[in-house]
Amino acid sequence: GNGFIHQGEIMRYVIIGSGVAGIAAIEAIRSLDPTNPITMIGDDPHGFYSRPGLAYYLTGELHDKALFPRTPDDYRRMNFQFIKGRVLNIQRESHTLELNNKTQVPYDKLLIAVGAQALPLNVPGAHLEGVLKLDHLEDAKHILKFARRGKTAVVVGGGITALELVEGFIARGMKVHYLLRGDRYWSNVLDEQESKIIEHRLQEEGVTLHYQAEIAEVVGRNNKVNGIRLASGKNLPCTLLAYAIGIQARIDLAKQSGLDIERGILVNEYLQTNDPDIFAAGDVAQIFDPMTGRSIMDSLWGPARQQGYAAGLNMAGQKTAYVKSPPFNVTRLAGLTTTIIGTVGRGKDADIVGIARGDSETWRQLPEAFTAQTGFDVNRLRLLVGEKTLLGAIVMGDQKMSFPLEKIISENMDISSIRERLLVPHANTGDIVAGFWAALITKN
Repeated sequence: GNGFIHQGEIMRYVIIGSGVAGIAAIEAIRSLDPTNPITMIGDDPHGFYSRPGLAYYLTGELHDKALFPRTPDDYRRMNFQFIKGRVLNIQRESHTLELNNKTQVPYDKLLIAVGAQALPLNVPGAHLEGVLKLDHLEDAKHILKFARRGKTAVVVGGGITALELVEGFIARGMKVHYLLRGDRYWSNVLDEQESKIIEHRLQEEGVTLHYQAEIAEVVGRNNKVNGIRLASGKNLPCTLLAYAIGIQARIDLAKQSGLDIERGILVNEYLQTNDPDIFAAGDVAQIFDPMTGRSIMDSLWGPARQQGYAAGLNMAGQKTAYVKSPPFNVTRLAGLTTTIIGTVGRGKDADIVGIARGDSETWRQLPEAFTAQTGFDVNRLRLLVGEKTLLGAIVMGDQKMSFPLEKIISENMDISSIRERLLVPHANTGDIVAGFWAALITKN
């Protein structure tokens, strides 16, 4: 025994949700408690798969088999029972779950890891056949059924998922209209230059961009999408409309069972809800961050896995605080590898100086040359420089610097020695950071 569980006493662990947080929790529990029963309950017909991989499945770069990172052997080793079903009720007094098929499942420690879902599109005609979202693998398969070469797709939404949809349709030979609510792409994370780089690349791929565009209604014929009407009165004919306008945590079950919620299920740094036997992790959880004293939501794969693992350790009796590391997200925007580290968006702090360098200087003077050059590999580095540390970075194109920057930012390294040089206009920030990093490595 590991000292947490008295001999002869059975401890029943139950996990609701089959995503990355739930799987990580099982691994953590098993690292401490090899024998007590673990049950996972999930209603996704495909069980556990790589959510970030769906983008590559849409473009055809990944076969659906490749989305499943675990083998049946892995699952056998993890030694848990999987029940396909939906939990209707958490009966906290009796420590029992009621499932949709009337089954009762008892628990001693419970983890809610049910994730988030796509915000619905609330416009007339949103129910028509051919109005699509990308929440899970079933949606992705559904999208591929509708994606026909030579037909027209409209995509609405501002972040990474919307762009994944655009890329998927281009790869399938469709004509794509991309609607942006504001005057540029993803303005709360990217700066104007970065947005423009992405927009140029999309236009080179044949995408038609519509700025300040809002859907007024989806127009149908025979219950199928036939076009959309914009708030401006403009009509766009299309055979499908895909949307990714944000996500919301699936908090209904928690709410109904009287757990504390705000935007997500409120948990302390041990991922524990206001009921000490119930934990939450991943996209559904709103986690107390001891560093800032605030409760935060996160919707990245890495943090969901770390939260799930920490929750599992806590469920098995090993008190472990989850400490959020700075965000580190590697993504592909219009075919351009882009890494986002730390704070990069609209940093509200007065002591943040955003600086951007790289080949962007060249094309700032020559925007026309940029569109003429296909396959132009953009290398762009933007740093957010704080008083003594780097607060964030965006690395577009060449990724040599993304690992060093992730370490420099996540470990709050003192960059005073290079700060002044970084702030000189037109400084080559890449070289300066590379030099700083090389010196560090030699020292250690």
